[in-house]
Amino acid sequence: MNNTKQIAIIGATASGKSALSIKTAKRHNAVILSLDSLSVYKDIDIASAKPTFEEMDGIIHFGIDEIRLNEPFDVTLFIKLYKKALHFAKQNDKNLVIVGGSSFYLKSLIGGISELPDISQETKEKMDKFLSDLQYAYGFLHNIDPLYMSKIKSNDTYRIEKALNIYFATDTKPSDYFETNPPIPAITENLPIFEIDMPRDILRDRILQRTKKMLEAGLIEEVKMLEEKYTRAPNPMKAIGIKETLEFLDGKISNKELIELISTHTAQLAKRQTTFNRTQFENKIMIKNDEIKIFDSFF
Repeated sequence: MNNTKQIAIIGATASGKSALSIKTAKRHNAVILSLDSLSVYKDIDIASAKPTFEEMDGIIHFGIDEIRLNEPFDVTLFIKLYKKALHFAKQNDKNLVIVGGSSFYLKSLIGGISELPDISQETKEKMDKFLSDLQYAYGFLHNIDPLYMSKIKSNDTYRIEKALNIYFATDTKPSDYFETNPPIPAITENLPIFEIDMPRDILRDRILQRTKKMLEAGLIEEVKMLEEKYTRAPNPMKAIGIKETLEFLDGKISNKELIELISTHTAQLAKRQTTFNRTQFENKIMIKNDEIKIFDSFF
């Protein structure tokens, strides 16, 4: 009888999640699902700080190098990847370690998302016209469904597009649609969640050192390659580490400023991640990034 166990390790960027998850997977015969919004892309290796082949140490990873920068992406991809990773773990008598800084995806796995309606080409063309003027699209939806849109920022392209999708495809207000199509959780069993706790000053130093290592490893050359291959249009080209390097390549900032900007923006991201984790997950277990033995009783 299969007895696959699952745990999740979350924490701010640069807190040591990847290294801890790999050690844990080795110790407890597990595969890893990476919940990271950049590592999922092929070609973004240095800017995403994804573990190298050597660092993976033979552990099978899901959620890394899954799609190209110009391919469509949303949270449903991570749900599919979770189901794929869990199926593999069960079929091969292994456990599953879920790890990443993009905790929104973990929240979606636990809380679930509602299945969106299919859209016709005609509906897509109508949506595209509305999205060409995002403020108009937001106002249009706000008039139709003020309750739902009051929870969405006027520059949130993803959620505005989703609301248009629902309205045009079903002729139903988004709030009514979600009431009749409640979210379905992908993870239904109790999932132990461990968050790496690290003092802010230590984390900031780790972020600075990682930024310097990224540049030494060839970040500038990687961004040049990404721009040549994909242009600056894909959304991942606006990610931290990439957008600042593009400014450097444009001659707008110096090498010193490049390091400072990436480090500052990464530290700001870490603060947002910590706030999200604190408010969205109950009954977390706070740990240090070297507490490998704490997981023994959960497998």
